[in-house]
Amino acid sequence: MNRSRTLGAAAARILPQARMGGPMPWVIAIMIALTVIAVAAGLALANLAANARAEIAGGVTVQVVEAIPAARDRQAESALAVLGNRDDVASVRRVGDAELAALLEPWLGEGAGASGAIPTPALIDVRLRGEVTTQRLASLRAALAPVAPSARVDAQAGWLGPVFDTIASLRLLALGLVLLLAATSAAAVWLAARSALGANRDTIEVIHHLGGTDGQIAGMFQRSIALDAVSGGLAGLLAGLAAIMLLGRQFSALGSGLVAGGGLGVTDWLLIVAVPVVGVLLATLTARLTVLAALKRIL
Repeated sequence: MNRSRTLGAAAARILPQARMGGPMPWVIAIMIALTVIAVAAGLALANLAANARAEIAGGVTVQVVEAIPAARDRQAESALAVLGNRDDVASVRRVGDAELAALLEPWLGEGAGASGAIPTPALIDVRLRGEVTTQRLASLRAALAPVAPSARVDAQAGWLGPVFDTIASLRLLALGLVLLLAATSAAAVWLAARSALGANRDTIEVIHHLGGTDGQIAGMFQRSIALDAVSGGLAGLLAGLAAIMLLGRQFSALGSGLVAGGGLGVTDWLLIVAVPVVGVLLATLTARLTVLAALKRIL
């Protein structure tokens, strides 16, 4: 019992600072906040890409590019008839002139598309049964060529190919940032543990003379770092969640359907909340391994 009290008093002298009194909790809080934001961004981008792919799966766009309105409408109606009789077509509709004018308004100006001053193609939205492949596109082109020679058939996914590539790059960037922050946090804990060991070497030697083991000394540092990591992790989580809420409101104000597909689900929020838990475990393990490795060299 007396030995345990002696070791406890020595432990208090090794790391006497109060919680949140040193820089370590604040360092951990900053790292956790940045990691929470990076994880949320990566999850949002993954959801955005998945929802966009699901929305345009099987989607094909047919454009009848004909300058003469009468010929354009005739070819469009013939294309609608051919597409409507195909078994592999789930649905087909011609985009109305008003809707098409609204789509072109940001580029051509208000009323430019509807006025007829600028020739616009007839646009047909087609939904196929199953996946859109090169062979199926070729089949559609062959079927439309006799009745609508001005028709251009494109997969909707092809238009968003560069967008998906950009999203994939941003997801990799978010993952890289998470790994970098984890490594930086571990390095900060390593430096703090080594500094504390150096500053309290004499006290550690006393504990060893009293019968304390390397595991007991490592446990002292481990508990102290764990408490710092818990307090810093909670602060970082709250700061990160506040930033996510603020950014979410900013993006939702854009009113874009593509951006709306990047919302976070229940599983995503659970992963975000798990970030400080992982951070605490990483800090605790790093502190223990650092102290044990250092004690083997200095004692």
